[in-house]
Amino acid sequence: MKNLRYSYLVAFWKKLTSGSTNRQIFGAALTVGLGTAVVKIAAMAKELLVAWRFGTQDELDAFYIALAIPSFVINVTTGAFDSAFIPTYIQVLHKQGVKASQELFSSATRCNIGLLVIAGLLVVITAPVYLQLIASGFNSQKLSLTFNLLLVIAPFILLSGISAIWGAVFNAREHFALFALVPLATPLITIAFLFRLESWGIFAFASALLCGALVEIVILGVGLHKQGISLYPKWYGIDSNLRQVGNQYAPMIAGSMMTCSAGIIDQVMAAMLSPGSVAALNYGNRLIVSPISLMSLALGTAVIPYFSKMVASGDWKGVSHTLKGYLSIIFLITVPLSGIMFIFAQPIIEIFFQRGSFSSEDTALVAQIQAFYALQIPFYIGCILLVKLISSMQQNQILMWVSGFGLIVNILGNYLFMQWLGIKGIALSTSCVYLLSFLYLLVAANKQLKKYRAIK
Repeated sequence: MKNLRYSYLVAFWKKLTSGSTNRQIFGAALTVGLGTAVVKIAAMAKELLVAWRFGTQDELDAFYIALAIPSFVINVTTGAFDSAFIPTYIQVLHKQGVKASQELFSSATRCNIGLLVIAGLLVVITAPVYLQLIASGFNSQKLSLTFNLLLVIAPFILLSGISAIWGAVFNAREHFALFALVPLATPLITIAFLFRLESWGIFAFASALLCGALVEIVILGVGLHKQGISLYPKWYGIDSNLRQVGNQYAPMIAGSMMTCSAGIIDQVMAAMLSPGSVAALNYGNRLIVSPISLMSLALGTAVIPYFSKMVASGDWKGVSHTLKGYLSIIFLITVPLSGIMFIFAQPIIEIFFQRGSFSSEDTALVAQIQAFYALQIPFYIGCILLVKLISSMQQNQILMWVSGFGLIVNILGNYLFMQWLGIKGIALSTSCVYLLSFLYLLVAANKQLKKYRAIK
């Protein structure tokens, strides 16, 4: 009986997720989404433990500022690499074969590792200068703690970068499940460290990041090795395929730098306000980030291989159909979610965070921050879909321009709304940025589709 039920479920799953491109994308997105949901549950347990242990104390402020620049570097390099590498890798794999794709992977990995090492060294060497700027509201003791935490966190840049590079190959080959579950290692290790290494204080949190990243690399490496992919970054020279990745990587790096700068700017401007503002801003975004990252990772990971295939084959009708269909689904799901997170912000924060060092006064402030952050959800997810389409069309210069536009809007919005709402104004500014960026990307994507259809 159990075997019969299992066979029925397998058959139902195959019927639901095979056939049309949209069904295949749905299946991939559901696979990634379920895996990511498991990771997010563990991550939420980690956040509850962090809130209980540290509240909005100075050491957590110091941790988030120490993590800000390494996170910026990771997001810039790995995000840009995925968007530049995956469409070219898929094209090479299907048109030139496995050997050519292995050579592209090896050469691109070697280049990116070199970039990550240089970036990590620069982050540490220049820290005494930029920490004075981005943590201008910190006293000398708090600033010293921030620098010491940065020294512990810095290797995370290389480790996370390698994990992202190897994960890109899993996604390009449409092996989504393992990569979705691998990040589970970090929150589980963090929980263990916070419980077992209580005497380490905030340094237990920082050390757990490194250990989690190492475990993730080991798991991904074993998975790639079993697929017959060499992990040694052998250099095969600069050929047309690597040059194509580089041509798309350059504008993506520039665009990612501007996009990720928004988070740094938010942290810096929050640090100028009253003590605890940086931590409050991070808590206010925590429960918004969970559904956003779940949906955006699931959709973004699933859709780019299929968009890339359709673009390579010139199936512009299929691209338009997929874009319209998934934009409709995105807004149907996320608008109600955004409303719930806005209206019920206060009780949600009370349930999740108000205990231990996290007071009722903290709850009132963080709930208001969450309410304004919630407004971004539909537009953020919509932006992810449009960004993946534009990357698949290898038009990454568009993303560079929209990133610059968003950065300017973010700075102006932060300044204006902070005068009116204080720390809550930064959250409102962020939502405005994603609304305007979505409109910009939608117009640009439709313009490119009309252009390609006219050529065909």
